[in-house]
Amino acid sequence: MEPIFTWFYNHWIENLAVVTGLIYIILSVKQHLGCWPFGIISSVLYLYVFFVAKIYADMFLQLYYILMGVYGWIHWARIDSASSEKKELPVTKLKLRQGMLLLMLTLLLWLLIAKLLMRFTDSPVPWIDAFTTAFSFTATYMLARKILEHWIIWVVVDFISVALYFYRGLYSSIVLFLIYTILAVLGYKEWKKQWTKENSGILIS
Repeated sequence: MEPIFTWFYNHWIENLAVVTGLIYIILSVKQHLGCWPFGIISSVLYLYVFFVAKIYADMFLQLYYILMGVYGWIHWARIDSASSEKKELPVTKLKLRQGMLLLMLTLLLWLLIAKLLMRFTDSPVPWIDAFTTAFSFTATYMLARKILEHWIIWVVVDFISVALYFYRGLYSSIVLFLIYTILAVLGYKEWKKQWTKENSGILIS
């Protein structure tokens, strides 16, 4: 048992990042405003974890997560100026033109990040690191805007991240991202159910 406790002690920052990240994704599925502060805390911790593991693109991605966490927190908590009552941001679906634009920008970002990693860092996995980073940028923006299809992106990114973290020895994060993958599927179903409910009157009319 001692080696297990030693491992947990030596990796307490990663383990705490995992716990706060798990709370974040569960609250995201529930569309609870409290997801954002937990996401910010998890991202701050992962800044250090990814720096040590030399997963540089994901490290810088955490800075973006922190900024988007603040933006999402404010955006989800918007106030109706007329009634001074909180309004819940509705779930929306991705429009074709919007989706094509986001895909094009994400692919360009993937290429740019990969080239930067190969040129300026000693990353052993620049293309995979860049892929998860670029698509995470897009998915996080879509989450902040409550766009339903962001969950589909997370399923792909989280699954690939499992293989990346196994390669880099981040075993606690492997468990987290396996759970992330499952919760992303559940999140998509939950949000789609709400979107259908919110738009049933429009669809009928």
